[in-house]
Amino acid sequence: MSRPFHRMLNAAMFAGAMALSLPVLAANPIKRVDPVYPAEAARSGTTGYVEVEYSIGPDGKVTDVSVIDAKPGRVFVAAAVKAVKQWEFAPGDSRGKVKVEFKL
Repeated sequence: MSRPFHRMLNAAMFAGAMALSLPVLAANPIKRVDPVYPAEAARSGTTGYVEVEYSIGPDGKVTDVSVIDAKPGRVFVAAAVKAVKQWEFAPGDSRGKVKVEFKL
């Protein structure tokens, strides 16, 4: 076999291996619960966001939620995590990532 063919075959195998190692990202939730705006943040006019990663179990329910980033600090974290834990997706194991915005 020719050298260019081997390079192409190696590249295809590498791409396949990378595709298997990357996480599958979840589609849109079939049930989405919006977070409750924290009263103190609303009174003070505070806005921000919380970025989270989550895992989805075979039944379509969110099993784990991890905070990646939040601004400002911990103001909105509890509300965002509580809401995302209530989301539901089509059945199947997968992972997802979302930025939950808090705006007045």
